[in-house]
Formats: sequence, structure tokens, C-alpha cells
Amino acid sequence: MRPRVEEVRIQGLGVIDEAVLELSPGFTVVTGETGAGKTMVVTGLGLLFGGRADPSRIRPGAERATVEGTLVVEPGGRVAQQVEDIGGEIEDGTLIISRTVSAEGRSRAWLGGRSVPVGTLTYLADDLVAVHGQMDQQRLLQPARQRAALDRYAGEELVKPLRAYTQAYRRHKQVTAQLEELTTRARERAQEADLLRFGLEEIEKVAPKAGEDVELREEEERLSHADTLRTAATAAHEALLGDPMDTSGGNHDVVSLLGRARAAVEGVLDHDPSLAGIAERLAEAGYLISDVATDLAAYAESIEADPVRLAVVQERRAALSGLMRKYGDSAAAVLQWAERAAARLAELEGDDTRIEELRQEEAELTAKLGELAGELTRVRQAAAERFGRAVTEELTALAMPHARVVVHLTQAGEFGPDGVDEVELRMSAHPAAPPLPLHKGASGGELSRVMLAIEVVFAGADPVPTFVFDEVDAGVGGKAAVEVGRRLARLARTAQVIVVTHLPQVAAFADQHLVVEKSGDGSVVRSGVVALDHEGRVRELSRMLAGLEDSELGKAHAEELLALAAADK
Repeated sequence: MRPRVEEVRIQGLGVIDEAVLELSPGFTVVTGETGAGKTMVVTGLGLLFGGRADPSRIRPGAERATVEGTLVVEPGGRVAQQVEDIGGEIEDGTLIISRTVSAEGRSRAWLGGRSVPVGTLTYLADDLVAVHGQMDQQRLLQPARQRAALDRYAGEELVKPLRAYTQAYRRHKQVTAQLEELTTRARERAQEADLLRFGLEEIEKVAPKAGEDVELREEEERLSHADTLRTAATAAHEALLGDPMDTSGGNHDVVSLLGRARAAVEGVLDHDPSLAGIAERLAEAGYLISDVATDLAAYAESIEADPVRLAVVQERRAALSGLMRKYGDSAAAVLQWAERAAARLAELEGDDTRIEELRQEEAELTAKLGELAGELTRVRQAAAERFGRAVTEELTALAMPHARVVVHLTQAGEFGPDGVDEVELRMSAHPAAPPLPLHKGASGGELSRVMLAIEVVFAGADPVPTFVFDEVDAGVGGKAAVEVGRRLARLARTAQVIVVTHLPQVAAFADQHLVVEKSGDGSVVRSGVVALDHEGRVRELSRMLAGLEDSELGKAHAEELLALAAADK
């Protein structure tokens, strides 16, 4: 499903007080009397898609002009994704776009219910609409658009070499960037290698082990407080088992006291057997305390003041602390740094070999890019010739028999992401005139016809879903006007087409006919938009043909035009 504009509501713009345009998926034409505000329809669409806001266009007496559009978009498609990326909402495939311009010139825009910069609408419009009018910047006048459109016109023949070129170009950029880094940062990389070597040598001299810093800290703490620890262990041992040098017989140690308590309980077990459990627990407590006392004695025996070992530990800790200040907050972290540094140093030391490999690959890629770019140029040149002939034939039918359009290809001095070709559409108005860029080779009225011819030829290749034409029929009449209508209808087979016209021959080919009606209320002129049925179309075409909507001759001619258009479809 291609995106399309379903409805546009315009308020306070030019002579339009309020108007609603219900647009056909195919070909919609907008007609009306001079001064009724037909051009405001195109202006409104331009505003909706990020066009320049001109406060002078606001209806006199109105505070602001407002344009709101309802678009049908494909869920999950490119446009839907862009809207979702900015936080906008799409409901059931319907997108609402809104734009206001105040009388003071302030402009605001909303996309999917979210306030956005006006530039967002302009960016989105690239994938939605092409407006062709004398006051609009033409999409296809942009060189990048012209090259992309020519590539799509070239078709499958270009796909394979362009894909191969793109892959080679990306790799060439990667190789070039790596080479530049290796060669331009040689001094920095040499300095980095020296620092890494110094750090690795420093760590190698100390040779730390994971967890060593924690073990040494604990050992230093024990050695520094050996006398205190031994005194504490001895005091605890005496409290539990008593002092063996004490001959007073006081027996105030814990084991003796537990023994006395156990003996007291066991002495009365005959009177109450339930005390047996307490006696057993007292016995267990005595055994446990005796074990703890034994461990305390062994610990006190093991603690010795060793100034020599303390000095060794302190010296080792100092060496580790020096490493940890530079390379990590623990011995394990220092070892991890050393591992990373060794890997990085190996990479740096392999630079010379890597540089030579990259230079060789760069040369091979450059040669390959040259071959592929040449193939792209050949295919594009052939497509350009076909395209130029096709557009020139279209212009002949559009009352520009002496005009000629060519696609001018030049080669840039360096490889680009799409080759070396720079594409520019040029036109000569008559055989003696040199081909000039489109905006210089065609007048304002001619340019719309040129663009119509280009869009018809590009139809199906250029993926813009909606085309808006204003003044496409300037200076055209008779048979040429019929051809303009026929080509617009042909374009509408693959896209939505909206045309503002004063030619009945063009209007007859439309799928949907809208008329801008003007009414006067004193000195105030208002315009609205009405969709016409068949009878209404006959009256409007009769007015456009004869100036009188009720002319029988005009009505007959209008019916003939409609029949001709219907048969052509």
C-alpha cells in the first residue's frame, strides 16, 4: 500500500475561510474561477509538508491559518517508522499532520499528535510528496535526487554492479581510515608502546599474585601486634582452664566452674531424672571449652615477634602498592591490566606488517572501484540516453516540440558512495540553444510541463507517492491540453496526482473533481471547496469551455470530453 493524502482541511488561508478537500487515490483536479483561491490549495499542501510560512497569506481578520491533513500510510513502512521514531502515533494506518501560521509569522507543526519542528515535515515530505509549482523548489532539481531517480530508471541492469561497488566502497573507506590512523598517529602509537613496555617490565619485576595484597596486609597486621595477640590468647586460655602457676586452689576458671555445676546436677538426678539433659549439656559445654582453650594455647604458642619477617612483608607491600597506584586497585586488577597491555603491545608492534597489508588491500580496492565505477557509468549513460529521448518525446506531445532534455553525466575527481558520476538534467528550449540546467533552461510555465514529462517517464521508478502540479498547463491549449490530461492520468496509475488547472481538457481526465467556489459577503470574499458529481462536472467543464455553465453547446462539449477521457482510461 502506497501512502497517500486522504483529506486536507484548510482554514484562514488567503480567500479560503474554511474548506475540506477529499482527495482521490488516483487523479484529483481542482478548478474554479479566477480569484477563487485555487492556488491556495497548493499553498496549503505546501505548508502541510514544511513549506515556507508567509504571514501575508493569512486571511484578513484571521488570527492564524491552519492546514490539517489526513494521510493513509502503510503500518510498519518507512513513513510510519519515521513517525514512530519521533514519538508520533498512527491509528489504523491513518496519520494526522497539522500546521499553523500566526499573523505574527510564528509557525507550529504537529505530526501524529506530537509537536515537531517544521523541518521534520520537510524531511518527511521527501518520501511523501513532490510539489511542482512556480513558487516551489522542485524535488527533481536536486542533483542527488536526479542521480537516484536515474538509477531507478536504469533498473535491474544497474542493481548488481551498484551493489558490488557499494560493498567495495565501504571496505575501501574502512581500509583508508585504518591506514590513516596507523600512519598519522605513528608517534603517538610509539609513545603508547613505550609506556606499555615500561609498565609490563615494572610488573614483571614485582611478579604479583592474585590476592597477595590481601594476604600480606593480614600478615603484617599479625606481625605488628604479635605481643598483644599472644597476651590476649594467653589471658583467654587462663580464663577457660586456669593459670597452671596458680596454687591458691581457687578454681575460678570456666572449666572448673562448669565441672562443679555438672557435679551438682548429677548429684540430684535420682530425685528428678529430667535433669539428665541439663547434665549432658553441661558436659558438652565443658568439652567444647576445653577444645577452645587448647586452640588458644596453640595459637599463643605460634605467635612470635619476627622483626625480620615483618620488614620483608612491609617491603613487599610497598612494592605492590606502587603497582596498584598505577595499574589497578588490587593485585588481581594489576594482573588484568598487564594482560590487556600485553595484547595491545602486540597489536602496536605489528603495525608495520599491518600497514603493508592495508596498503596492498587499498591498491586492490582502488583498482576494483575504478572498474566498477566504469561499469556504473556505462549503464547510467545508456539509461540517460533512453531517458532523454523519452522525455523529449513527451515534451513534443505537450506543445514543446522544439525542446530537448538530456541527462548530463560528469565524473567527480574521487569515488563517492554511488560511484563517480554526477547527474544533472538539462534542457534546451530550441535546437540552437545549448542545454542548460532545468531551472535555467525553462520558464516557470514550461518547467511544470517539463516536470510532468519527467515524472511520467520516471513513473514507477521514482517512489514518491503523491504529486501536486500547479500551472502545469500554462500556455497550453487544444490538442496539447488533452495530452497533458492524458499524461496526468497515466501518472495517476502508479501514484496519487493532485492538479490545479484552468483547462477543461485536463479536468476531464480526473477521477475526482473539486471546485473552489467563491462567494461575496459585502466586501468580504470567501471560498469553499465542493466535490462534483457527474452533472456538476458537466456544468463546471461547460463553464470552463464556454464561460457559461448552462450553455447547451458547452454541456455537449463537456460530455464529449468526459467520454473521451473515460475511453482513454
